[in-house]
Order: sequence, then C-alpha cells, then structure tokens
Amino acid sequence: MSNDKLIIDASLPRWDVEIAEHRLVHASPDTTWRAARDLDLLTVHTPLLDAAMWVRGLPDRIRRRPVPVPPKLTFGGEGGGLPGWLSLGQRVDREIALGAVGKFWQANITWRDVPAADFPSFAEPGWGKIACAVTTVPDGDGQTLLSYVCRTATTDRASHRRFARYWWLIRPFVGHIMRATLRTIAARSESEMSTLDR
Repeated sequence: MSNDKLIIDASLPRWDVEIAEHRLVHASPDTTWRAARDLDLLTVHTPLLDAAMWVRGLPDRIRRRPVPVPPKLTFGGEGGGLPGWLSLGQRVDREIALGAVGKFWQANITWRDVPAADFPSFAEPGWGKIACAVTTVPDGDGQTLLSYVCRTATTDRASHRRFARYWWLIRPFVGHIMRATLRTIAARSESEMSTLDR
C-alpha cells in the first residue's frame, strides 16, 4: 500500500453506497487520532440511539431474559469480539479502519468471520461487506479535520436488492450515529487539549 492510499480504499475499492461525516476538532491530529482509536463505539449515546437500543432489547425483556451486554468495540481493535467485525489496519495519526461481513439487512443479523487479509477479495454470494474508517488531517494551527466514512458492498444482485431496501430505511439513522461518534471523539480530544493547556 502506498503512503498516500487510504486503508479503506485498499480494503473496499468498489462499493454500493458510501456515507461520510466530517467535523472540525480544536485539538491536534495526534490527540484526536488517539481519542478515535480508544473510543468504545458502543458507549456513544444520544436519546435516539438509546431508544433504538432499548427497543432492540424489548423481546428479551418481554420474555424476562437478560438483555445481552455487547462486548467492547473500538476502532483500534482492542477488546473486540463482536462477530464479523475485524480491524482493517491503522496508520498512526492518520487513519483507523474496521470492517465486517454479514447479512445485516435481516432482522436477526448473520455475521461471518473473515480474516483481514481475505476481506478485500471476499466475494461469496449472499453477503455484504462494510468498511468504516476515521481519518485525521491537520487543519490550521492545532486543529484537525476529523472524518468518518462508511462504505458497503454486496456480493451478488439478490443481496444488492435486499440491502438497497434496508439502506433506504436506515440511512438517516446511520448518519445520526456517525455524527454522534464524531461529537464524542471531538469532546474527548478537546477536553484533553484543554487539560494540557492548563
């Protein structure tokens, strides 16, 4: 991989849909990158996101079963363990990327564990691939342009049709989660910079 090529471009060079969100962070790129790397994505909260997670656990509550507590998921790959998700790599102070293979358009998502080396070429019919990356770019004195990009590709026409219907429904929610994630990273980065400046 060349120095200029992003990990997400090497991992998923062709895709069906892409969504990107950006935020200017008043912190250095290295501080912002570390905050992104260490953030447990499952700790990002908004009223809408919390309500959605509560609804998702409703069937277990009705059956009086314990609601499963998901494991930690970080861009840096530490403490992972969510089925299907894997680290696609990182470039210090520049990019961190995650990927997953699954049938995520189903009510009960089926995930497929695929080695990171096989992710770019994986093409078994009936599946979809997600690649997500956070990038940090210096922007002025002590500021960082923080970007969050997610791409999805399907492996055959039938999966593409199923995913297209699902994407139409969930796209606004995905954007909401991505913006909330960037806000959380920015808040942590700026808080750390503020502490260092004292």
